[in-house]
Amino acid sequence: MQLGNRERENPPVEPRLFGQPAHSRSALVLPISAARWLLVLVLLAGVYFFHGFVVPVLAAVVIGFASWPIYRRLLEAVNGNRTLAASIAIVCVIAFIVVPISLAAVYAVDEVRDWLVWAVETNANGAAVPTWLTSLPVAGAWLGQQWVKYIGHPGALGELVQLVSGSNIGNIYRGVLVVGASAFQSFLTLLFMLITLFFVYRDGQSFSKQLDHLGERIFPMRWERLSRVVPLTISSTVTGMGIIAIGEGIVLGVAYWLAGVPSPVTLGIITGIMALVPGGAPLCFTLVSVYLVASGSPVQGVVLFAWGTTELFIVDKTLRPKLVGGPIKLPFLPTFFGLIGGVKTMGFLGLFVGPVLMALLVAIWREWLHEVTTQPEQPTVNHISRADISVK
Repeated sequence: MQLGNRERENPPVEPRLFGQPAHSRSALVLPISAARWLLVLVLLAGVYFFHGFVVPVLAAVVIGFASWPIYRRLLEAVNGNRTLAASIAIVCVIAFIVVPISLAAVYAVDEVRDWLVWAVETNANGAAVPTWLTSLPVAGAWLGQQWVKYIGHPGALGELVQLVSGSNIGNIYRGVLVVGASAFQSFLTLLFMLITLFFVYRDGQSFSKQLDHLGERIFPMRWERLSRVVPLTISSTVTGMGIIAIGEGIVLGVAYWLAGVPSPVTLGIITGIMALVPGGAPLCFTLVSVYLVASGSPVQGVVLFAWGTTELFIVDKTLRPKLVGGPIKLPFLPTFFGLIGGVKTMGFLGLFVGPVLMALLVAIWREWLHEVTTQPEQPTVNHISRADISVK
């Protein structure tokens, strides 16, 4: 039997068991959507595998931003040799930042360990009320009663520590020993930070250009302002808060040592950390001066108080206005949150990274407020568009 022309052109098709053929079906996931999800998965995998390097990378970026003006002068001095300039900068960072901080940390750990040994012995046997404490004016008798209540009898100090921190004093002592023994991990973190800082110095300019291109695509109308605010904010925050705090800690720590205060290195570090908070440094050296006066060294206490007051006046009236510049000056509450959150998340480096991140958040917030509150410019009467010119 012969087939007709229509049957030859449209032969019967056998029914498919699994639906339509591939060329006639629509894709369940579009290629562009699959590419985006693949990119998200790659980014999440990168964050998962490299999240341990976040702290040293952030520290290197903050130090690089803060010291970039000095590095630029160094780069000009070596005729634009970026590798040589970055190497010299890393040597200077090690000599003037890493080595002093490491030595201070070693002494501080030993002093804190002595404090904890005294605390364990006091918790086991109790301790009598110091004479200088009861001789304090106004509050001496009340402080003596509190000492007897919370420290005087055996086990009282452990109960106080348990009430305040939720851990017993033995666990805190063992924790400090573990912190003192984890020097190798701290050394690795420091090594990663220095390696990253070297490449920040050497390739920072080219990376900033790439970041500008990407930022213009993401924030086409705002990136130019944000990209200028961020470096100035980091530089002013680290310079104004970090360097001044370290300087006050060193100067007052030396004063504590000259005055014969016990554990001067630890008290100097505490004073430097408290100097990041407004009013923290005066509180520290005032309490130490009161301790000296009450413990039978009134001359040293008065001299220490006068020294701290003079140093604070010089810093606040001369150095701080010159060093603290830029568009962002943090209020007390964001500074406090940045310090506490940074230390809780990143440890010692969080003292500098936390306030910087808070400064960036405040900068972005003020940028949004500026856009909301600023009225758009009204067109003038004499304005002539290109269309009008072309018509004419």
